[in-house]
Amino acid sequence: MNDILRVVHELGGGLFGFVWPGVWTVVKIAILLGIVMFCVTYLTLAERKIIGWMQIRMGPNRVGPLGLLQPLADAVKLFFKETLIPSKSEKLVFILAPALTFIPALLGWAVIPFSPELVLADINVGVLYVLAISSMGAYGILMSGWASNARYSFLGSVRSASQMISYEVSMGFTIIPVVMLAGSLNLKEIVLSQTDLWNVVPLFPMFFIYFISVVAETNRAPFDLPEAESELVSGFNTEYSAMTFGMFFMGEYANMILVSTMGSILFLGGWLPPLPFLSFIPGIFWLALKTGFLLFVFLWIRATFPRYRYDQLMRLGWKVFLPFSLLWIFLTGAALHLLGKA
Repeated sequence: MNDILRVVHELGGGLFGFVWPGVWTVVKIAILLGIVMFCVTYLTLAERKIIGWMQIRMGPNRVGPLGLLQPLADAVKLFFKETLIPSKSEKLVFILAPALTFIPALLGWAVIPFSPELVLADINVGVLYVLAISSMGAYGILMSGWASNARYSFLGSVRSASQMISYEVSMGFTIIPVVMLAGSLNLKEIVLSQTDLWNVVPLFPMFFIYFISVVAETNRAPFDLPEAESELVSGFNTEYSAMTFGMFFMGEYANMILVSTMGSILFLGGWLPPLPFLSFIPGIFWLALKTGFLLFVFLWIRATFPRYRYDQLMRLGWKVFLPFSLLWIFLTGAALHLLGKA
């Protein structure tokens, strides 16, 4: 693969000169976005199938062989539906809100290392970049609730603001021990620091809190309080239809894949194999396998647990996860100091 890329670069340098690096970057971005969109599309099918099997029913099985074309049928339906905009809404903000939810879920992939050589932008503050980009999704949800000029939408967006802020704090604190062990904010360096021992072993409580926090951060069941249909019709996206609703939908699933990939990189060794003799298998396979496992747990949780009450949700974040993650940061620092690695 590296030889092929080198030949393409050399050939491109002769054909396009200084234009080629920009063209090649655009090509890589297009390929990455295409893969992400394919995964988002078929994650919806996987969710419906897996939850169907857990509930002893078939799931989608009518459109195409084994229902494999169902996501494409859903996409076509959303694309050709009419986009309705409430007459008393703030129209510009109403239209921009879904984009502000969906686009950050795609921008985060710029720094994700799929293998030692396969990363779009290898920056030294990759962890901070992903945290900053992912936090922008809350603004889209807030904007959608306010711009809809509807009570249920506004209540859903206010819930989302408090929920996402609460669990972003816990999620950020769970990453600090990982950075302390690796001694770097670079995602590639974090993976390489796990060559001998994955972070999930010494930091299992942090991995557990991280995963529960990202379930709440992505508004997934049992923490889907901002869009609780039994109370708020559909929450912040009540007034949305067609592709404006579809962008909220895709943003949620793109965020699920992103945070699962981040969990694999931070705690499960990224592209590293579980055993050294398996290193002949490409690293991207191991990263995809670990990410797929975490996505399965996302779906498993949805099929298993009932929705939390809102006061229980906030109590868990502020009174359990936050103090415990702070304690673990202190213990990690103390252990590094005693071992002479600080």
